[in-house]
This record gives sequence, C-alpha cells and structure tokens, in this order.
Amino acid sequence: MQAFFASSVLRSDRLALAACCGSVESACGFLDVLSHPVDVLLTDLGLPDGSGLDVIRHARLRHPQCEALVISMFGDEDNVLASIEAGALGYIHKDATPDDIAQTILDMKAGASPISPMIARRVLSRFLALQSGRDGLTKESVPALQPLAMDAKRVLSAREQAVLGLIARGFSYNEIARLQSVSVHTVQTHIKSLYSKLAVHSKSEAVYEATRMGLLPPD
Repeated sequence: MQAFFASSVLRSDRLALAACCGSVESACGFLDVLSHPVDVLLTDLGLPDGSGLDVIRHARLRHPQCEALVISMFGDEDNVLASIEAGALGYIHKDATPDDIAQTILDMKAGASPISPMIARRVLSRFLALQSGRDGLTKESVPALQPLAMDAKRVLSAREQAVLGLIARGFSYNEIARLQSVSVHTVQTHIKSLYSKLAVHSKSEAVYEATRMGLLPPD
C-alpha cells in the first residue's frame, strides 16, 4: 500500500512527495530534520514500532500547518475518534481506498474532510448515542426537534440541500459536481456555505448535525 500511495502522489503535478517512512521512529526522525514545512501527512495507524497517532501528534507539534489523513484497516469508533482527537482531518478505511489518492489529498487541502461512508456511519451512530444520553432524548421527545429542522431547511438553498444529501451518501467533490452538472469550485462554495449555516467544519460534522436537526434520515 505504501508504494501505491507514493506512486499516486508522484503522478500528480500538483503534489510533491517529501518522503516515505515505514515506522514511527523514521517518520518522526524525518519530521525533526525537515527544513521546510509539510502540508499533508498520510499515515496508517498500525505501524511496526507503534501507532500512527504518535506520528500525527509529532507532525502537529513540529509542523502545525500539517493536515493528517489516516488510511487504516482499523474501522472502529475508538480508533477513528482517537485519530480525530490527535489532529487527523480525514479517515479512510483501506477496504474503501479511493482510486485517486492525489485528488483526495487535494480535496482535503481545499477544505474537505475525507471519510469513508462506512466510517462516517459508525461515528455518526456513536455521536447520536452520546447525544441522546446527554440530552435524555426519547422517541417521544424527537418531534420537538422538528421546528429547528424546518428553520434549517428554509435557510439552506435547494442546491445546498442536494449537496448535503450527496455528502451524506459518501460522494466525492468530483462526483457531486458531475451529478449536479456544476464545477468542483461551485460544489466547494456550496459546501462552505452549508458548513457555515450548520456551524460545522467537516463532512462528518455536517452529516451528524444535519441528521440531528432532521435534515437527513438517521440511517
């Protein structure tokens, strides 16, 4: 997989490969001696001498502007949430690795938070369960959320609602642009707008908040 990721980056004339490291020690050592900033860190969690979480934390310490993308076989909620807490902005399961890793990286640099649909569903379920526990929500109390959902529906434009639905289904920016017959730039504009209206900063947060507000079905 390491060779696949490296070749994917090298094929893009908009990206430059700084290094490939096979362990926590070598990755952290490289980050320590690097004289120029690193924009993106692509890492697995299961490394021979430790966890990719340590690499993410070290990268954030040495290069605060570095954005981390995790691609791992670990798809459980604990690992995903731990990665986000460490500073990861995206989490992709290896079984659902995009064909175009370079474009995924570029999308992240443009403001996206790539996350596999399977991972998003699990994290969303976890958040909803936690939220229900905090708020004491019951089936009988759910209808009380409907007025808020109606307000949000009036705020979001029809195109923003359509883009939101496609985000929830796991479509990429390019796929949404093709389905909506608009440019990728236009899709990014709609996404930034709905992020602002929902007060969120990532796809997973948008899906969670929209579901909580009744804009998307829970399943």
